[in-house]
Amino acid sequence: MTAHEYRARCSWSGSTMEGYDSYSRAHTLECPPAPAQLAMTADPAFRGVADRLNPEQLLLAAAVSCQLLSFLAVAARARIDVLSYEDEAEADMPRDIRPMRITAIRLRPRITVAEGTDEAKVQRLVALAHRECFIASSVTREMDIRATVATRVVSSG
Repeated sequence: MTAHEYRARCSWSGSTMEGYDSYSRAHTLECPPAPAQLAMTADPAFRGVADRLNPEQLLLAAAVSCQLLSFLAVAARARIDVLSYEDEAEADMPRDIRPMRITAIRLRPRITVAEGTDEAKVQRLVALAHRECFIASSVTREMDIRATVATRVVSSG
């Protein structure tokens, strides 16, 4: 294998016939082979509901998780004893920029290490982990989109 490959399956059904304000944004997302199914929606600003995850949150979550995993890997290789790692990250998607996009992601990890650990070394490892984070390196990449369109008769009953 020359590449790591990942899969995602998204599923929605309903009707958009009544216009933008009326259709459900609820859908499911799976990433085989993991059995978990995520209940997804749009951001509430786009008529989604707040009790389901939205794609913008998942992009931020992917960045946070990747930074954590990258940091733990570089710290373990450097024999730094990391005892805990918590992050309350934020992302911005300004309304006045077109096309709309996430323009900033702020990670703010709180890292606890064993007493006697060189803090400057930990900071260098945080920066190294960011350079090695697959998600951080990927978000500026082009996406290849090839749609397949099918038609179906809609019953009026």
